[in-house]
Amino acid sequence: MSTDDLTAGHLQELRRGTVVLACLIRLRTADYGYALLESLNALGITVDANTLYPLLRRLEKQGLLTSEWNTDEARPRKFYRTSPAGERLAETLTGDWKLIDAALSRLTGDDS
Repeated sequence: MSTDDLTAGHLQELRRGTVVLACLIRLRTADYGYALLESLNALGITVDANTLYPLLRRLEKQGLLTSEWNTDEARPRKFYRTSPAGERLAETLTGDWKLIDAALSRLTGDDS
């Protein structure tokens, strides 16, 4: 395994959980998959469509998102929204994220 492959693998692991949290936070306002993908990428949270859509289905199956179809337009779109259980998880994960961020800042000497 090359150094680039090793780095890419670790970066993917690091980002995996952050995408879940980002989706739960971003979908506090209902939106459809492609708009979510675009907004996350615009914020610097890089995610591929082949990763995002299965993730949305999994989070919905786990009860963390709700969805409904909007058929008012020519092309039906499935809108997702964070459920109450998803909101509770987002709050828990955000709290833990802040603790980890603070600890890493202390480790790196960047605790300004």
